[in-house]
Amino acid sequence: MATTFVSVPLKKASEVDMAKPLSKFIQATYPSGDTQAEYVKAAEELNNLRKSALGRPLDKHDSSLEILLRYYDQLCSIEPKFPFAENQLCLTFTWKDAFDKGSLFGGSVKLALASLGYEKSCVLFNIGALASQIAAEQNLENDEGLKAAAKYYQLASGVFQHIKDTVLSALNREPSMDISPDTVGTLSQVMLAQAQEVFFLKATADKMKDAIIAKLANQAADYYGDAFKQCQYKENLPKEVLPVLAAKHCMMQANAEYHQSVLAKQQKKFGEEIGRLQHASDLVKTVASRYDEYINVKDLSDKIARALTAAKKDNDFIYHDRVPDVKDLEPVGKATLVKPTPVSVPLSQKFNDLFAKMVPLAVQQALSMYNQRRADLVNRLIAQMRESTNLANGVLASLNLPAAIEDVSGDTIPGSILEKSKVVIQQGGVQTIDQLMRDLPELLQRNREILDEALKVLDQEEVTDNELKAKFKERWKRTPSSELYKPLRTEGANFKNTLDRAIQADKVVRDRYASHREIISLLCKPEAELNAAIPSGNPTKSLQGSEVVMLLKTLLASLSEVKKERETLENDIKSLQFDMTNKFLTALAQDGAINEEAISVAELDHFYGGHTESVQQNLKKQEELLAKIQAAHEEFSKSTQSSTDANQREEILKKLAAGHDQFVELVNNLKEGTKFYNGFTEILLKFQTKCSDIVFARKTERDELLKDLQQSIAREPSAPNIPAAPAYQSAASVGGTTPAVPTPAPRSVFQPKPQPPARPPPPSVGSNFPAAPSASAPATTSAPVPAASMPASIGGTGMLSQAQGPPYPSYQGYPGFYPMPMPMAYNQYAYGQYNMPYMYQPPGQPPFPSPQQPQQPQQPGYPYPQQQFYHQ
Repeated sequence: MATTFVSVPLKKASEVDMAKPLSKFIQATYPSGDTQAEYVKAAEELNNLRKSALGRPLDKHDSSLEILLRYYDQLCSIEPKFPFAENQLCLTFTWKDAFDKGSLFGGSVKLALASLGYEKSCVLFNIGALASQIAAEQNLENDEGLKAAAKYYQLASGVFQHIKDTVLSALNREPSMDISPDTVGTLSQVMLAQAQEVFFLKATADKMKDAIIAKLANQAADYYGDAFKQCQYKENLPKEVLPVLAAKHCMMQANAEYHQSVLAKQQKKFGEEIGRLQHASDLVKTVASRYDEYINVKDLSDKIARALTAAKKDNDFIYHDRVPDVKDLEPVGKATLVKPTPVSVPLSQKFNDLFAKMVPLAVQQALSMYNQRRADLVNRLIAQMRESTNLANGVLASLNLPAAIEDVSGDTIPGSILEKSKVVIQQGGVQTIDQLMRDLPELLQRNREILDEALKVLDQEEVTDNELKAKFKERWKRTPSSELYKPLRTEGANFKNTLDRAIQADKVVRDRYASHREIISLLCKPEAELNAAIPSGNPTKSLQGSEVVMLLKTLLASLSEVKKERETLENDIKSLQFDMTNKFLTALAQDGAINEEAISVAELDHFYGGHTESVQQNLKKQEELLAKIQAAHEEFSKSTQSSTDANQREEILKKLAAGHDQFVELVNNLKEGTKFYNGFTEILLKFQTKCSDIVFARKTERDELLKDLQQSIAREPSAPNIPAAPAYQSAASVGGTTPAVPTPAPRSVFQPKPQPPARPPPPSVGSNFPAAPSASAPATTSAPVPAASMPASIGGTGMLSQAQGPPYPSYQGYPGFYPMPMPMAYNQYAYGQYNMPYMYQPPGQPPFPSPQQPQQPQQPGYPYPQQQFYHQ
């Protein structure tokens, strides 16, 4: 049984390079190595998959549909793994409207959006469209074809229904007409109706019971009726869809009535049988009369006619059953065997996730937050330990320990001071600090330039966007740059604040270095010069071997052990690493969301709880030791020999010890500052790349939007209506007169073509007709002519009317338009431009003089001699 089915055209996509931006994000996010290279390769494969799915014509075959399904599954897979947004990973996808055929001025309706949801919706639309085309190609004469058609129509219905439910949330703006909820909802209903019809055809082919077939047909008619109602006000759909749906609605109703009539006959309800057959006959007649060019119902019509004739004959001669009215018939039941196939990812059974090892973006964000929490905890613990070390060194330096208890002779350098001097000399002394201080401004300036350049790119694009918005106003339909760049500008402001804080920290370091540079320089001198710079004196000679000195030495040794313990703890804390990916993945799979704070706090307490407790114990132990050292030193100070030289020597030894500590701290601070600026440069370069990428994407989007605006403006009419021509341009010249001021008529004004007069009867042979009047003569000066010689259709003017030509313009210095004289001889085959008889005279040929009439004077401005007519 041949029938007509509706299939949906495919949308066309513009080419997009997905590999480049994805690779940039991967290289900026993941460390270099095998994992990064694997992800970059996967990005290239994804780009090739898009070209295969959208960059070439697709055959109406399962293999082509499989490519689309795999690409859609891959889009769903990467959506949670990459930050697709206008202000992050910006990819602009451009699609043309599937039902738009373009216009005379070129181009068609298309929409460009930086939204992966838009790409998914359009790809899903193509899946439904291709499924409808594959279903329409199936051979419905066999069981395999019927099953395949039903499967693909239900898939198409489910796909269009899914778009209807999700497109507005996916786009966050008004979609194009073809993927709007109204349109795809109608397409879903059409596909469902066709799937039901296929089941009706299969039931008919399988010769199922008439009661079942009637219900299937009636349900199909109901679906087609709903689809027809939804299509009535959709001008974007092809014009042949509406009549096909209307015809299918009537045809399915007719089938339902026919099979229900068979059931009535089996139940010996002969009147009902005839009533249903008559109703079915009326329905197919409606289809044949209105929609014959779309649906052929001849076979169905003949079958119903034969059954109706036989039923009437039997009822008239045998049963004499009353035929009920159509409205009195019991409604036919309904049975549906179809439903839209739900969209459940993955759609393809052969899907292989190219980014299977990459964690979702939610997990990436949770890992980033966790790493920040971990870094804060580690930095806090290390800062506490370093502050304690600095505090201990400061206390010992203020007490001149251990130099005070080591200075026995009073003339040599104490061993601790000599050791500190060697440390300073080995690390380069003031030259090292000077070099580090010179490098910092260069690094700072480099970071400033990168940040300023990134923000400058945003400023320039925003200015251009504002200018276009002011020019096109409501036509400029895209997210304003000022709103789109808010996160980037906030990020840039944070970077600027970070640089400002770093500048303040650099200033503190420079001031501290200036106050301690002299003593650090003294520590860098050779041992002899250093010894000469220290005053002589022996404040502890009499106390060597005393109990208080032994106590101080013991306490100082314990304090050194505490400081070494802190160094070990710091290394252990820095080296502790563990992966939280599985924890976050498990939470995401179980709950659908990640409570990052709760999970991170619990895991950090588990892994760093012991170290935190050890640090606190170490700090408490140092605090106790420093208290004992201060008490012992107080007793030691009371027992020392007091003198001016001894006090000066002790003071300089204190400064040398403090200078060593300041040197170590300054070098560490400057190295950390250099490391900070270098690391910050990488962050700023990524920020600059992000700004450049989004500005490039915005420029591409801007160019597409400008192109669309140009085409839409070109398609718009310049004015609602063409104005009427002025009276002086449209007035015809009467009697050959010309306007006083000749003005050419505009090309946009067209004069109506005069209607030709009725063909006149043949004139009397031998009648004399005068020549046409001169153009300079007034219309009322024509010579009198006998009335008997005039054609009856002309009227009583006594002269044949000259057909008025088009309104030729006349120009100053040139002759105007003159009506040509028309011959009076009748020839039924000789008709000119306005169906007027004429005699042809070649231009410039001398005329034959008429013996009855004198030669007429030459017409002024006419280039050829005055034409005369032959006498009959």
